[in-house]
Amino acid sequence: MPRLTFTRKLDAAGLAALRQPRDDIVGERADGEDRFVQADGPFITYERRIEVLDTNGVDGTEHTVQQTIEFQLPRGTWRFVVHRAVARTLRKPPAKSGKMPWWAPSQRPDARAATILGLLAALSLTLGYLATLIGRTMTFAADEFGVGKTAQSVALSSVRVGAALAIGLTALADRRGRKLILVASMLTSIGTTALGALTPNLAGLVASQAVARGAMAAAVVMLGIIVAEEMPAGARAYAVSLLAMTTALGAGMALWILPVADIGLRAWRILYVVPLLMIPAVLHFTRLLPETRRFERPHPTVSLRSALSRLWVLAAVMFLYNIFNGSIPQFQNDFLRDERHFSAGAISLFVTVTSTPAGLGIIVGGRLAETIGRRAVAAWSVTVSTALIGASFAVSGPPMWILATAGAVIAGAIVPSVLVYWPELFPTSLRGRSNGIVSAAASAGSVVGLLAIGVLADKFGSFAATMPVVAIGPILMVVLILKRFPESAHRELEDLNPVDRMATGDNPTIPAPRSTHNPG
Repeated sequence: MPRLTFTRKLDAAGLAALRQPRDDIVGERADGEDRFVQADGPFITYERRIEVLDTNGVDGTEHTVQQTIEFQLPRGTWRFVVHRAVARTLRKPPAKSGKMPWWAPSQRPDARAATILGLLAALSLTLGYLATLIGRTMTFAADEFGVGKTAQSVALSSVRVGAALAIGLTALADRRGRKLILVASMLTSIGTTALGALTPNLAGLVASQAVARGAMAAAVVMLGIIVAEEMPAGARAYAVSLLAMTTALGAGMALWILPVADIGLRAWRILYVVPLLMIPAVLHFTRLLPETRRFERPHPTVSLRSALSRLWVLAAVMFLYNIFNGSIPQFQNDFLRDERHFSAGAISLFVTVTSTPAGLGIIVGGRLAETIGRRAVAAWSVTVSTALIGASFAVSGPPMWILATAGAVIAGAIVPSVLVYWPELFPTSLRGRSNGIVSAAASAGSVVGLLAIGVLADKFGSFAATMPVVAIGPILMVVLILKRFPESAHRELEDLNPVDRMATGDNPTIPAPRSTHNPG
């Protein structure tokens, strides 16, 4: 068990403050004289002890005080990443009681929520790899199969028919549970992705990837639902931003391996075998994952008709968003290869360099979505990032790198401010089905964008000419967000969906999910 021991010299006021229960990443309660234990927080064990070693000064007001803190984070919380930040905060807490450190969510999770978030983050690495694979390898597959941009756009669009599978799987999660569907979806996606390595033609690749991406989309929806149903109200956007970070890391894994495609005409197929190596990790982490508390406790079954007004608005927003953002990454490799004459290694370097800083936008966006609200962050980030990314296709050299990087950073804020709405806007009995429909709408937007970009790029001979056309989607998206979306920051899911509160509000024997630490 980690132990921190440190000594400080304090005056009487400082010693008195030290003897008060702390309230930041951990909420303490006194347990005897100068001993404190966790009342709520993310640790499975926690204890802080104070010992006055010496009292000095003319009037005896200077004290030498030793603190000893023993703590243990739960399994699955990426201890190797967060331990140092946790230890630093325990040594030197925020100046204001009730304030969380900058790296933590604005509302403190309990140990269960922290564990689940860590497990989902680990699983999202695999999903990030699977999600980006077809887009990153299509230009190399097209060379082997001898097809042009229009055929590529049709192929990439056809893969999206797997959205129908996602709808079925996510709807089943409303009856059978989130965990079961997550496991089944991830294993299905990995297995069918591996089949892509054996496909004899483009049609075979499309068929295998349609199933793989449909199952992958269902798994992504499950991750969002599980984290929303388990995290406290003031930490949902933060949790989504963290999952986006680890998903992007998984996507980066595909970029790290992409230079293998330069080895030979068929070498791109190696990337489709790699996910098989991830199966043991998927089975291990999902075995540790519990079913969500909100799904397990009694909740009413309601008609989809009752949620149609929210459903169509969110579906329209994601459709418009993906006309631009869901299609641009799929053609980025082709653009860099054909119009900027990059090799596979140069493409990997460009995408890594320009997309890695997006993590900053994701983290800052998650924090701002919790503090100033989802709607303002979403509207600003969509507008500015669309302009910057579109402009990057019209230039070359350093300006292209700068614009692409700036656009990626600002686009990062879209993830926690928009995707967090998916599970927030629907009651428990409809959360899976409605999110599956929204996912299908997002896929449909990608289809429209892919077809438009492919056809227009062939017609005009340049990707830059297509950008103003597909940018219409994000502009309309911003209008819908500002006019029709509710502000959901720091609101419990039951407040956003009162029908769920009706099922448990009058029954004190049914525990509600714990939400600790009211943000100050």
